[in-house]
Amino acid sequence: MRAVVQRVSQASVSVDGRVVGEIEGPGLLVLVGVTHDDGPEKARRLAAKLWGLRILQDEKSCSDVNAPLLIVSQFTLYGDARKGRRPSWTAAAPGDVAEPLVDAVVRELRGLGAKVGTGEFGADMKVALTNDGPITLILDI
Repeated sequence: MRAVVQRVSQASVSVDGRVVGEIEGPGLLVLVGVTHDDGPEKARRLAAKLWGLRILQDEKSCSDVNAPLLIVSQFTLYGDARKGRRPSWTAAAPGDVAEPLVDAVVRELRGLGAKVGTGEFGADMKVALTNDGPITLILDI
């Protein structure tokens, strides 16, 4: 699994003009991509890493200050543009594999006590955020 993690002061996801997920002040916006060999154990590890990642103000984690997370599926994180001008998406897992794993990350985070907003899997989403820092990390689990 791959995640792009951004420390934000607010973030939201809209589909067809309606907000489907949002978080307010300090928290993490996390774009999550799934590849073919990912499974439930990687989803569990990613959730634990996100909950404990010390990138909030004063090196705090979401678990330290009960900060919210907004999880958005993002198959394009496994796009490969090394050849030509058109990316290849072959490393991205198909939706029927990826969706349950993104859902598992959300479920695991909630099980840890996190407040979690989400996007809508497979939808044309509009993501708005205020990056705080800016701080952006790429995690490969």
